[in-house]
Amino acid sequence: MSFVRLNSLDAVPANLRGAYVAIGNFDGFHRGHQSVLTTLKARAAEAGVPAMVLTFEPHPRDVFAPAPFMFRLTDGDAKARLAEAFGIDAITVLHFDRDFSQIEAEDFVSRFLVEALGVTGVIVGSDFHFGRQRRGTPNFLKASGEAHGFAVETLGLMDEGDEVISSSRIRAALSEGAVTAANRLLGYHWFFDGCVVKGDQRGRELGYPTANTMTHANFQLAQGVYAVRARLGDRLLDGVAAFGKPMFNNQRPPFETHLFDFDEDIYGQTITVALIAHIRGQEVFSGLDELITAMDRDSRKAREALAAAKPISELDAKLGFVG
Repeated sequence: MSFVRLNSLDAVPANLRGAYVAIGNFDGFHRGHQSVLTTLKARAAEAGVPAMVLTFEPHPRDVFAPAPFMFRLTDGDAKARLAEAFGIDAITVLHFDRDFSQIEAEDFVSRFLVEALGVTGVIVGSDFHFGRQRRGTPNFLKASGEAHGFAVETLGLMDEGDEVISSSRIRAALSEGAVTAANRLLGYHWFFDGCVVKGDQRGRELGYPTANTMTHANFQLAQGVYAVRARLGDRLLDGVAAFGKPMFNNQRPPFETHLFDFDEDIYGQTITVALIAHIRGQEVFSGLDELITAMDRDSRKAREALAAAKPISELDAKLGFVG
């Protein structure tokens, strides 16, 4: 079957009823999440039913914060792309708000899992909770499964080194510019979307025109220079990108991507940028000549990193940024 994305469970297609479902926030879709989804695919194949991810947007923590504060790794669109590339049959992205948070755990099970989906089985991580006051614990879900006739499996967290693989650990790595470590924990090269907007045109004056994308207020990637690969429509383009403008106005700077051997007007178009390597942190130079020399050096290093880049995993290869 072709991949399906649902934004509600009001009218579930007949061929998705009876699915095996993994439930969680899945921010980052990292290797820990992927271990859950590997089990999901195996259980669904054994039962001869579809494999579905059930997730929530926005992230519950952002709903209860005074303002959005989380450095998000993947929004709903990115999670859908990753789920499809991973070989999941469908994803449902439910809108989460304060009203949704007040749904009783019993009602969540009966309304969504039993009535809407008629699930064959459910898989969750050991840290997953749901429903009003987070009463829907893994033990509660297991008892519900026994009562309603669906299987429930709870999986432990995946370790690497002395810590579990977690979204917060990956956020911390990216906030320090540790792209290689973050990508290793993710199991793919991290990417994000942005709409190209007009900047101050300073890059063009310096011989390095850039495709500028605005960043969220909680975009906490370390300021610095990166080797990147961008997807524009069906095209993949190599480039070098800078985040932060220490010599100019550095208040909520855009992410500025210089695409190699490229000179087209793409204002208003969406590009997807994958981080391949960290080149250096931000520096302040004595003048424009020194800045241009550094940009030349950054470009050479970025081209070298891009030429050497290899897929981290089968998922990474299917995403198509490296290969």
